Amino acid sequence: MSTPVRPTQHPQRAVLHNEIHARPPEAMEAPLAIAHVVMLADAAGREASRAHAAALLRDHHMALPDADTNHLRMDLGAFRMRWELHTEFVSWTFMVSVPMDSFGEREPVSAADMVPREWLAALPGQCLCSLNLWVLPTHTFGSGPLVKQVLHEDTLVASTVADGHGEVYTDFAIHADGFSRMVLLAGGMAPRRLGRLVQRLLEIETYRMAAMLGLPAAREAAHVLAFAERELAALAQAIRTADRDAEPALLDRLTRLAGQVESQHAATHSRFSASSAYFELLDRRIGDIAESRLAGMQTIREFMDRRLSPARSTCEWAARRQDALSQRVSRMSNLLRTRVEIEQQQSSQALLTTMNHRQDTQLKLQSTVEGLSVAAITYYIVGLVSYLAKGAQKLGWPVSPETTAAVAIPVVAVGVWWSLRRLHHRVFHKGS
Repeated sequence: MSTPVRPTQHPQRAVLHNEIHARPPEAMEAPLAIAHVVMLADAAGREASRAHAAALLRDHHMALPDADTNHLRMDLGAFRMRWELHTEFVSWTFMVSVPMDSFGEREPVSAADMVPREWLAALPGQCLCSLNLWVLPTHTFGSGPLVKQVLHEDTLVASTVADGHGEVYTDFAIHADGFSRMVLLAGGMAPRRLGRLVQRLLEIETYRMAAMLGLPAAREAAHVLAFAERELAALAQAIRTADRDAEPALLDRLTRLAGQVESQHAATHSRFSASSAYFELLDRRIGDIAESRLAGMQTIREFMDRRLSPARSTCEWAARRQDALSQRVSRMSNLLRTRVEIEQQQSSQALLTTMNHRQDTQLKLQSTVEGLSVAAITYYIVGLVSYLAKGAQKLGWPVSPETTAAVAIPVVAVGVWWSLRRLHHRVFHKGS
């Protein structure tokens, strides 16, 4: 066979193509105990989590992840582990196959109990979410005594999922072990479909908590925004009655307020944007599980819509309030700057008018001086002509010096005036 001809490949083609296969769900078979832990971490914490995962794999003599790995699935014998690196957090999922007889009158086994305790306690970052999920191949959980042992009956939320092929129960509560709890009755669900459903249930809990990170920021921003709005209202009232001397101080106050608002906006905008994205992902994952109502029970979507709507609205309201306040401050700044610029232009216009008036006065004075200059220059030149006539009379000049001087006066005056006019004409034309 001939070698196929391929055009020049984009350097990111393989990475972009494989992105649709990133973090795929794995096939699962009930009964299972799953422990899901989400650790909030910065860039250093996320890199530390890679080293922490490598330490566990090293203890089990397994291949270590490289610097570009952001997803691992490993069978460590006593349990299976799934490690995922995300933008803001790191998720750890531990899975253990458990026998059905472990679900009796006593509390069921948690997958976290199979993980080395010291290693689990040293997970890098801060725990944002921890969930115990038990997957049972049965449809009889709701009537069994295990409900009272695993979940709180008074806050129980339940629904059928996967188009009626399974049932999920949870109470959205943090129990004494620090984990929230969920039970999935998978019935005879196919392994791959079960794996997809479990992944979506874990993501619902993860994105619910990640979305809620915007609520403290929204509450803190409310105090800053309330102060800024009061300050802006006071400035607006002061600008209405301020004279020209007070405007620089008002402009300085407004500039400081604008800096405070923009600083607070920059500090929280990314958090609100992330929360909005997590809320959208949460809506999608709830839709993906295809739930329907169980008789007398509240569904997950109904619970989320009722309990998360206030927090969601608070985050959205804080983001809108920040944008509106930023625009109001910008408009107020532009208004005050325009007012100052207009007054400066008026001052400049008045100064130009004064300068023009002074220039006219100077021109008039200059015209007067020019007349005197013509007379003075004529006087001196005629004096010189008179002296020349007196000397020339001794040499035979027929006209008396007085007559010569009298005749020279108009000639000299016209010549001097004409010369000055020519000089002014040249100077003004060069200046223009």
